[in-house]
Amino acid sequence: MPLKLTEADISLVLSRFYDRVKVDDLIGPVFSVVHDWDEHLNRLAEFWSSMMLTTGRYKGNPLSMHLAHAERFQPQMFVRWLDLWKQTTDELLVPQVAREMQARAKRIASRFSVIICGQELPSLEPQITATSAAPYRISSLFNEQTLPRALLGHHALKPGTWAVVRVEEGSILYRDLDASSSTTLKPDMPGLVPPEIAHSLELTGPVQLRVEFYDRRPLEPHQN
Repeated sequence: MPLKLTEADISLVLSRFYDRVKVDDLIGPVFSVVHDWDEHLNRLAEFWSSMMLTTGRYKGNPLSMHLAHAERFQPQMFVRWLDLWKQTTDELLVPQVAREMQARAKRIASRFSVIICGQELPSLEPQITATSAAPYRISSLFNEQTLPRALLGHHALKPGTWAVVRVEEGSILYRDLDASSSTTLKPDMPGLVPPEIAHSLELTGPVQLRVEFYDRRPLEPHQN
């Protein structure tokens, strides 16, 4: 069943949500870097339009934009961001749409907290910490001909499962579909794949790679 969501709904949610964000004691100061709120809200509307309505309007990379201000972030800020997002979407949207937008926001916040702060969201999975445990499974060595087609389509790891994509030769594009971002993975740039994050791999040329699977979050890939 199609979601009952319009571009106008998205704009209204964002307007009310960021009215709350701006005056919030915890996360409000982070947004002092925004000087043109009209432009910022327009870009966010494009992002959520692409996420929820698959319009393809958004062409940026939100993760890289946040990484530019990484020193300003703490994991608790993502939790507060989610609290305000839930409050606003519950108020303005039908339950089915609100839950879907909250689920998307949770996956984005989880991803950003791990990448930017190196920590899980405190209120979600506090029992999970980095570990040097060995992977429970390592795939065979794939190349551009033998790479399973399933890895090239949209998919996500099941809850509790983490993966590391290790390129041995060449490169491949990793697309984080929840965050609408992409990263080129190379021998010196492995990819950490969290659970339940919609993603895909995209061939860019000859490549050889393996995929390691873990039952908990591993250390950052370059530390293994």
